[in-house]
Amino acid sequence: MDRHIPFDVLHNFRDLGGYPTPDGHCIRPGRLYRADSLGKLRTGTADWSHFLSLGIGTVIDLRHPWEIDARGRIPSDPSFTYYNLSIEHRPYNQAALAPDIDPGPYLAERYMEVAEDGVKEIRKALELVTEAAESSAPLVFHCASGKDRTGQLAALILGLLEIPDETIIEDYSLTELAAPALLAAWKAREGRAPTWLGFGRAPESAMRLFLSALKARYGGIETYVNEALSLDAKSLRSTLRTHLLEPRPTTHPPLTYRKATPSDASTLVRLRDTAALWQLARGIDQWKPGEKDETHFRARMEQGEVWLTHAGPHLAGAWELWWDDPAAWGTRPADAGYIHRLMTTPHTAPPGTGREMLAQAESRITATGRPYARLDCLSSNPRLRAYYESSGYTVVGEQTAKDGGLGSPYAVTLLEKRLP
Repeated sequence: MDRHIPFDVLHNFRDLGGYPTPDGHCIRPGRLYRADSLGKLRTGTADWSHFLSLGIGTVIDLRHPWEIDARGRIPSDPSFTYYNLSIEHRPYNQAALAPDIDPGPYLAERYMEVAEDGVKEIRKALELVTEAAESSAPLVFHCASGKDRTGQLAALILGLLEIPDETIIEDYSLTELAAPALLAAWKAREGRAPTWLGFGRAPESAMRLFLSALKARYGGIETYVNEALSLDAKSLRSTLRTHLLEPRPTTHPPLTYRKATPSDASTLVRLRDTAALWQLARGIDQWKPGEKDETHFRARMEQGEVWLTHAGPHLAGAWELWWDDPAAWGTRPADAGYIHRLMTTPHTAPPGTGREMLAQAESRITATGRPYARLDCLSSNPRLRAYYESSGYTVVGEQTAKDGGLGSPYAVTLLEKRLP
């Protein structure tokens, strides 16, 4: 479920494996990694042993040499070859920016500068990625936070692999999950807070605007690689796809279900925030990261039920089951269960997981003797409404001013299903 691989001192180390292509393939896990500064690793630690266990053969450090002098580089080891390719030629001090600067447009402009200034280093980085792919040796690339320069190189690699733009945007924005830890580490090191409110953030708008600018100026990633980098994009794509993609699995372990306990609250927060970033990358303005904390999920366990779904050992999804919902439905007799926050793990949940979770929730409601399953969705989300209607739910009304506890009422469509 969680692309972030846990380390004690690294906060944004991620596997690019599992992202799907439109033609039925996906990136092989354990072959491409992106990370924040590996200069934080120290030999003789559990983190160092964990890193070496990944079998990485190539490390690409995208930072400036002066950053390496100040913060250190990854320790040397005979198991991998280290390259320093500083793709950013016009450094800027993000922490010192004015607090009112919009991070989306600002960062997208900086990314275009890097795309035009750093062509020599970007070309070499893509050549190293291709060589590593051909040798079947895992590769990792990183900068300081694993967000900007790392995000740009990741976008180019994913684009060459024909990963859709919305998934590239989603991958970029997953740094949002690491932003609190990155910010805390910066404050601890510097002894103060940055002035820029966007520091450490990775809003989907930044990568969306960068990809749009790249398309406007060059026609897209392939033409940029051909014209600006003087590489053969078609040949690169063929090599990368041959060695880094595999067919998407056609069989999956059966789903299992269990009630969540208070110790699962952090996992549920992480799952919801991940789902929120997936939505935002696709232009679905429904959930925002950080809206629901551990206290929310613990309260739902006390007042109703929260269920986790696993496919084999891996988390595949979750949902909440309420026994009343006055905010959306008003005062009602005890004749229904109310399904909320139906969530699946992006790209890794088996196909049909959402419908199977709905069926499980309905079974649980039936077991209590209640004849209806009810739920709601934003009135501005026709795609989700159609999904529930295709699962047997009927629209029975609208609530124009639901108060979800976030301080801003919103309109929802009310859906209901009569249970056997």
